[in-house]
Amino acid sequence: MSSADPALRALIAAPHPDVAPLPPAARPAPDLRLLRGVPYGEVEGGRPLELDLWLPDTVDGPLPLVLFVHGGAWRRGRRDDMGMATRHWDPGPLARIAAAGFAVACADYRLSGEARFPAPLDDLRAALRWLELRSPELGVDPARTVVWGESAGGHLASLLALDPAVPAAGAVIWYAPSDLTVPRGPFDPHSATTPEALLLGAAPATVPERARAASPVTRVHRAAPPFLLVHGERDTMVPATHSEALAAGLRDAGAARVELRTVPGADHGWHGLPDADVEDVFAHSLRFARELVD
Repeated sequence: MSSADPALRALIAAPHPDVAPLPPAARPAPDLRLLRGVPYGEVEGGRPLELDLWLPDTVDGPLPLVLFVHGGAWRRGRRDDMGMATRHWDPGPLARIAAAGFAVACADYRLSGEARFPAPLDDLRAALRWLELRSPELGVDPARTVVWGESAGGHLASLLALDPAVPAAGAVIWYAPSDLTVPRGPFDPHSATTPEALLLGAAPATVPERARAASPVTRVHRAAPPFLLVHGERDTMVPATHSEALAAGLRDAGAARVELRTVPGADHGWHGLPDADVEDVFAHSLRFARELVD
């Protein structure tokens, strides 16, 4: 495409997410608004970054916020998917969190086929920046933000909560990797074909500083917000030792509140766990998040 008048290019371009009008809300339930596909960021040469926002009508005043981060081995996934064990729920898990009095944002982030670490973490920081910028019209309180993630999304949520520049009220982390530097279960840090290697752009053992920067166990500190770590004891994809190591590191650093719950009989994604037990894990996680913002 040939060069053109800069003023014309500015007219053609869509409004920047910082100032773009919000889309009309859907009504998936009588007391719930859902804004789908809201652009929150732009990446040069890449797709627009979007989020969905669930907003309950029944709470007065600015709402506490849950930022949900989806899993998918950093390579795939859908922003509104909390994993296979909850896909049949009606209402779904994000609607249930909103019904408990939270605004819920579920955000896209760049996958490992698009950009390497720290790109997905930068995207989530950008989502929080946008939510804070637009908080007056959205009616949310960004100072009461709980990050909640599952699997690879839990890894990114952990890093986000451990960033001193992010004012997170707490973190709910389901069966997430916490250490990209040492072998655990099927993970080999010398392999260039693992999801971890694709995230980093190289076998973790060949880029040790990058692997450490992407490992929540190396980012723990005394001022970390409260963490709830929940992991299946029979996880064959991400061993429960990941959550155990992160919990131990947080406690050793002097973090104020760390809760580790291992779930007997559960594989990754709560596979093999009866529905009633998955419901119990979810309810426990939601209570933990609610306590942090009340």
